[in-house]
Amino acid sequence: MKKITFILTLFIAFSINAQNSQKAKALLDDVSSKVKSYNNIVIDFSYILNNTAENIKQETRGDVSLKNEKYRLNLMGTTRLFDGKKIYTIIPEDEEINISTYNPEDANGITPSEMLTFYEEGYTFKWDIKQDVKGRKIQYIKLTPIDTHAEVKEILLGIDVQTKHIYNLIQTQDNGTKVTIKVNSFKTDQPLSENLFKFNEDKFQGYYINRLD
Repeated sequence: MKKITFILTLFIAFSINAQNSQKAKALLDDVSSKVKSYNNIVIDFSYILNNTAENIKQETRGDVSLKNEKYRLNLMGTTRLFDGKKIYTIIPEDEEINISTYNPEDANGITPSEMLTFYEEGYTFKWDIKQDVKGRKIQYIKLTPIDTHAEVKEILLGIDVQTKHIYNLIQTQDNGTKVTIKVNSFKTDQPLSENLFKFNEDKFQGYYINRLD
């Protein structure tokens, strides 16, 4: 009798986990479809890095404009621009610009636009807690890398249940470092100029240009 009860308990637990995984994937699929339906997206966000072991806490704000694969990212005084072919990293403090060709095979070359759908490959999903944030229902999905050697231990992705937009992302690394990205504003289909995603060298007279290719 005990053996039957044990097997039944395992079966129920497995069924619940499978259902939770399916719910998590369904919600993530909704988010992905919503993101891909927009002509462009403009996001203002907070970036918080916290490493208690090293007593490091860094908090700043940034913004990013996205259109298909093109983007313009402003963070920590640096502008990163991708025109669909090349990546331009503009560092006004050093009067320096680094130019490189985007390589989709390079894991370090993931674009901000892909950061909205990065979870589509390489992770297992788990339905996590739901929180009420100023009247908004935020459902968390826990993502665990399939690669056991990945530097990232886990990611909590907070999703606004009503809008299907990402509310925040909490990434925990193996060394204990925690990175939180919180979306402060999420605007879609804005009247963006194509020049926003183009690099104009004439505007940076006197800058050192480092062509990495």
